[in-house]
Amino acid sequence: MSSEHSAKVNGPDQREMADESVVTKLSPWSMANTLARLSAVVAARGMEVFAVIDHSGKAREVGLDLRDTKLVIFGSPCTTTPVIEAAPLAALDLPSRVVVWEDGYRTFVSYPAPAAVARRYGLDGDLAQGLAGIDAIISAVIDR
Repeated sequence: MSSEHSAKVNGPDQREMADESVVTKLSPWSMANTLARLSAVVAARGMEVFAVIDHSGKAREVGLDLRDTKLVIFGSPCTTTPVIEAAPLAALDLPSRVVVWEDGYRTFVSYPAPAAVARRYGLDGDLAQGLAGIDAIISAVIDR
């Protein structure tokens, strides 16, 4: 799978192209290192991690098995406020959300495609550009 393409995952080895609403990139790092790097990049850019939701941990608590899957919610009011002011329903997609998940021995990072989010709320110009910042954040996390 190309690191720039969307992916719909049906199982560990079954991948097919989906619409362009989600970006999935392969991380060369472990789950723990990818999460640590994401937190460090977010902090270095003056943003805040608001929550980490451990889907797999919660599944284990009720006796269910789920691949290691964690949702990280992060952002900055300086970036999100103008977007939500222009399009109040954009608050459904903000702050930024990234899911870090394992498939066998590989770690992936997936997030809503910025262009799809901008299109959904009719955003362009600086507002759309602000949403696209997540691409650089994820690149900084997964680059060697």
